[in-house]
Amino acid sequence: MKRYILLTALAALFFTTPTDACTNLIVGKKASADGSVICTYNCDGFGFASALSYHPAGRHESGEMIAIRGWGPNSTVHYIPQVEYTYGVVGLMNEKQVSIVETTWSGREELRDPEGWLGYFTLMDLALQRSATAREAIAVMHQLVQEYGYNDTGESFAVCDKDEAWIMELIGKGPGRKGAVWVALRLPDDCITAYANSSRIQQFPLAKKVNKKLGFCVTPDGECMYSADVISFAREMGYFDGADRDFSFREAYQPMSFSKIRACEARVWSFFRHHYDTAAMDAYLPFINGDMSEIDHLPLWIKPDAPVSYRDIQNDMRDHYEGTALDMTVDVSAGPWASPYRNQPVNFKTSDGTDMFRERPIGCQQSGMTMVCRMRSWLPDAVGGITYFNLDDATMVAYVPVYCGINRIPDPFRRENNNVREFSFDSAFWMCNWVANMVYPRWSALIGDLRDAQKELEDYYETEQGVVDARAAELTAGERADYLTMTTIAYTDKMMQRWDKLAKLLIVKHNDQIMLPSENGELVRGRHTSPAYAPAFIDAVKAQTGDRYIKP
Repeated sequence: MKRYILLTALAALFFTTPTDACTNLIVGKKASADGSVICTYNCDGFGFASALSYHPAGRHESGEMIAIRGWGPNSTVHYIPQVEYTYGVVGLMNEKQVSIVETTWSGREELRDPEGWLGYFTLMDLALQRSATAREAIAVMHQLVQEYGYNDTGESFAVCDKDEAWIMELIGKGPGRKGAVWVALRLPDDCITAYANSSRIQQFPLAKKVNKKLGFCVTPDGECMYSADVISFAREMGYFDGADRDFSFREAYQPMSFSKIRACEARVWSFFRHHYDTAAMDAYLPFINGDMSEIDHLPLWIKPDAPVSYRDIQNDMRDHYEGTALDMTVDVSAGPWASPYRNQPVNFKTSDGTDMFRERPIGCQQSGMTMVCRMRSWLPDAVGGITYFNLDDATMVAYVPVYCGINRIPDPFRRENNNVREFSFDSAFWMCNWVANMVYPRWSALIGDLRDAQKELEDYYETEQGVVDARAAELTAGERADYLTMTTIAYTDKMMQRWDKLAKLLIVKHNDQIMLPSENGELVRGRHTSPAYAPAFIDAVKAQTGDRYIKP
């Protein structure tokens, strides 16, 4: 008898709406401070809470089927065979420390196949359950789209394990054509790279022939893999007509535009600028401003000036172009409290009809969740793989360590406790948003208190790391799972308690837009003060109002 197991798209378990505004930062093991491989994910989109998902490992009977469902409650259900063994998955990391994160770039809309069975999150979910390495995950993703079709548009994936980081770009082939065209490159171990909703791979090494066993091309050094028809399909569709060696995946499948540069590539540029000579990176400013006459792309990856720690990467996920030519805190649109945040919409018109836009930094208020995945080869997988996780904007949260070897999700991160239409003190999403939405409108006055709490927690988690690593390594597999689960739950509870304390401090300390003195997160005796206006705001008020507010 066949058994049927419902596996809704990961979108249904992890997200409630598709997104097209995400950021991935990727670090090779020789570029990181401790030899770990790192990849990140800010998943941006208004009106949803990205609760943490969990799939336990399991062995499956012959004939067992999985029900695959796409976006939305009315989407068609399809059935595919289950594999003999599936790995446990926590969020976007499995028990073997394989992680897959994504960012959507859409590309050519005519290449969407509405009849395809697999969306990008279903594809990621199945690959995580079926793969022990990043290379295997790429092969699984290829096999799945070949067999069942792909129903999304252009997508970039960071596919990583404890030894290697890969970047993979993939797009469908249009109605009535199964499969996808794609290319995957291994990130050099001593380099870093990033994605933010734009295709970034141009030319890539070519293989002499297709690997018949795998069904796609692999270069002799094993550092590049790609679908056999990635170039020939572009020729067929009229996207490319040059020599194979000149083929650019980006130019064929997602031609560059100013919006892609400023809204997407600028995020990558700012990340690189944190870890490379700033003057060298500022040479790319004409490109960031839309001038492609001299420079038409950023480097695909760079070798950082110094080793990059996971704490560095956590802070990179909070970037708003501070200290750059795109700094969002220094002009009048930052308001009286020098805020790096802007209201929607992204694009707007002046009263005289001039088209305008606002910047789109890595840290943004619409993030449904943020994660930093850290894979460590020198430890048992269960403790070596950590997802530093929280719901809401990376700038406004403390990253909580979640081990890949746990057997239960902490309650504040569970889907049922994170209803976006009902506030709850049991919800990490609402606890973090409660604080964030006090800070957003009065940034310069309140952000210091938030950063103090954030650093306090993240310093604590980092100090605890060595203790947990050592203890977990001594335990049996069963004992380890229970220990890591209880540790992760305790860490999450500590975050919730600290954020409750922070929220109450903010509302009392800053009541009626003044500031009471405080030390170490506690109010102390003393007179209140008033937060200073931002200089750009003061100057703009004077320029607009003339003599009205000038004292005689």
